[in-house]
Amino acid sequence: MTINCKGQLIDLSTPKVMGILNLTPNSFFDGGKYKDESSILKQVEKMLLDGATFIDVGAYSSKPDAELVSESEEINRLLPVLTKVLESFPETLVSVDTFRSSIAKYAIESGACMINDISAGSLDDNMFKTVADLQVPYIMMHMKGTPQSMQSLTHYDNIVKEIVLYFSKKIAIARSFGINDIIIDPGFGFSKTIEQNFEVMSNLELFQLLELPLLVGISRKSMIYKTLHTTSEFSLNGTTILNTICLHKKANILRVHDVKEAVECVKLISKL
Repeated sequence: MTINCKGQLIDLSTPKVMGILNLTPNSFFDGGKYKDESSILKQVEKMLLDGATFIDVGAYSSKPDAELVSESEEINRLLPVLTKVLESFPETLVSVDTFRSSIAKYAIESGACMINDISAGSLDDNMFKTVADLQVPYIMMHMKGTPQSMQSLTHYDNIVKEIVLYFSKKIAIARSFGINDIIIDPGFGFSKTIEQNFEVMSNLELFQLLELPLLVGISRKSMIYKTLHTTSEFSLNGTTILNTICLHKKANILRVHDVKEAVECVKLISKL
């Protein structure tokens, strides 16, 4: 199971870790933490040294009720940082977290290698065509509505079945445009209650039916810290436990804030 990043075949049969670099002032865990060149490059270097295969850069917070960010603001936050990261670490495989096709195009043309779309094309009708034209791997996530409305859209009759059906339809559309490398993300925390998040995780192996790489992003999310009656700051242990469970259930990519601990999970699980 491989994806093609800039001509480099990445084998996902051995799970990989994707480090999160938020460039937003209001992300739920590290918002505003990386706002100057020195802190940004230091964090990227740390994640790479800790074993990240990918760095996922986002300039639009998708937390519940996140404020709207204009296209110009998103690109002004993103492109200078992307350019500097790739100048400093030219071999880095950068994924760009955006649901806007114009941002995706600018990012890939500036050296990124993958698009991570929380809406799976639902928030931009041009996204599938753009990704197909760019011929880059595409992460499609399950979400209903928008970041502003998603937490009011949590009704499901059978959540796992409905998410699998959602992906089946989206994959068919993506294939019709000519997108080759597709990765699916169940979207923990997006239009799902805490109980629904755990139900999806309990049945995570069922997504193998889609025969595509599976990305999981549960790092320091509310399903952890609200269950443990703590905060995101003290949710690393809970994150590590759930990442381990996800690896047991055949996750191929862990998207995390804490790369070192996630890489250790992968190394230890590989010994079983």
